[in-house]
Amino acid sequence: MNSCPYLKGKYSPVFIVHRLAIDQIGLALSGFSEWTYPVNAAEIADRMGFAVGELILEVGHDQDCDADLRDAIIAKVGSQLLDGDSDEVVDGVLLWFREDDGDLVDELVDALTYLSETGPIWLLTPKVGVEGHVDAVDIQDAAPTAGLTQTVSFLASANWSATRLVARKNSSGKK
Repeated sequence: MNSCPYLKGKYSPVFIVHRLAIDQIGLALSGFSEWTYPVNAAEIADRMGFAVGELILEVGHDQDCDADLRDAIIAKVGSQLLDGDSDEVVDGVLLWFREDDGDLVDELVDALTYLSETGPIWLLTPKVGVEGHVDAVDIQDAAPTAGLTQTVSFLASANWSATRLVARKNSSGKK
């Protein structure tokens, strides 16, 4: 005889499938005491859209930045990242920003200074639970004030979240 407690006749087939799926997920997760994010930095650099030959400005680099992600981006573009002293027009900006780094709007406006018309700003912030975390609402408030639109956010490494910001277009489709 079937020993499944959900097959006693009082549950619908949809409930049974749903409940069994929940039970299976619970069993699968019960062995994990800590969540980790298996990140392949090269795949993240691809997802960020970096391409060979692009000039990328890096702002806010410090000891806590993800070295593997930086190395993957450098490998992808084929050159070193430019620092804040550069006066080149760049194809993208990598902005490492922590809660204590000052005013986010000012940092975003400064990052726009040398950015090409079509280039993105990749805002990298410590993820939730990591010292220096920046609330998503702060990013959502700062982006339009700086003339930017948020397009996508995702976990870029074990400790950093990435948010892609692009220049807003006006109603005529021009910047």
